[in-house]
Amino acid sequence: MSYKLSIGFRSRGGTDREEAFNRVRAADEAGVDTIWVAESWGEDAFTLMGQIVDRTKQVKVGSAIVNVYSRTPAALAQHFASLDVASGGRMIIGLGTSGANVIEHFHGVPFDRPLQRTREYVEIINILIAGAPLKYKGEIFQMERGFTLNMQRQRDHIAVFLATLSPKSIQQTGEIADGWLPIWTPIQDIDRISSEIRKSATDAGRPADALTLRSPGGIIITNDVDRARAATAGNFAYYLNRMGVFYHRHIRRLGYGDIVDTVQKAWSEGGSGAGAEAVPPDLQQQLILVTNSVEEARERLAEEAAAGIDLHSVTIEGQAPQEMQKTYEALIR
Repeated sequence: MSYKLSIGFRSRGGTDREEAFNRVRAADEAGVDTIWVAESWGEDAFTLMGQIVDRTKQVKVGSAIVNVYSRTPAALAQHFASLDVASGGRMIIGLGTSGANVIEHFHGVPFDRPLQRTREYVEIINILIAGAPLKYKGEIFQMERGFTLNMQRQRDHIAVFLATLSPKSIQQTGEIADGWLPIWTPIQDIDRISSEIRKSATDAGRPADALTLRSPGGIIITNDVDRARAATAGNFAYYLNRMGVFYHRHIRRLGYGDIVDTVQKAWSEGGSGAGAEAVPPDLQQQLILVTNSVEEARERLAEEAAAGIDLHSVTIEGQAPQEMQKTYEALIR
């Protein structure tokens, strides 16, 4: 069985940037399906996506994610439509709400009505990308003049993926999105959630396969397994303690409240290192498989596919671009 792989663009800047672009080229040549570019409070995603588009030929390029507060929906439609032309139709729109800290204290915008705001962004972006006049009456946005995008568009629709975690936002994802970008969900819980999101699609009159579901954690292939497992546990502990309420509430809803309490208590009393050490090793591997084996990685890919995942997240560490390309090809085959 072959698999569709997706990777995240990773670069520390400086001299590492060109090496990162070499890794992008290797992924493109290997047949990786999608490259995702994140945005938080550092570099903007659109500059990086444009640079990736310019250096690749076939891989899709998406944001994971840009938020629905700091730019208007029309501005996002302009950005993505322009990049879609430049890429020959290879863009994916990845949207999320981010969190109150970033939105209010970095962007200076009130973090209000995230669910409704997300719906209206998707609807407005879809109207503009389709080339239709923008006459829209929502609860947040009202546009009456009927503007259209004043440009030659590559196509009439660009897939919109949503990063969602709460039950209501997951339901809305099934109703309006083309794909789902989850995070921090153990492998044994994916089947239930993927079934719920596909049911939301059918309840809204859409086909069950209307959405592409990306794996929430994925796989790290590395020769330094111990270091990568420790780093993954540390990152998970950070999200439970320093990234607002979304993530620890999500993990609690999945039934891991005792673990959340333990990790948060350890962090509070002993700092980030203690928080990381409090993450159970088996849960860390259920969230993100860290391995040095391609065959073990393919076993996890099969497990993800059986749980309803269509697009699989993979990170390869410590390999030169040519070796990395061969590893991607071995995973895809």
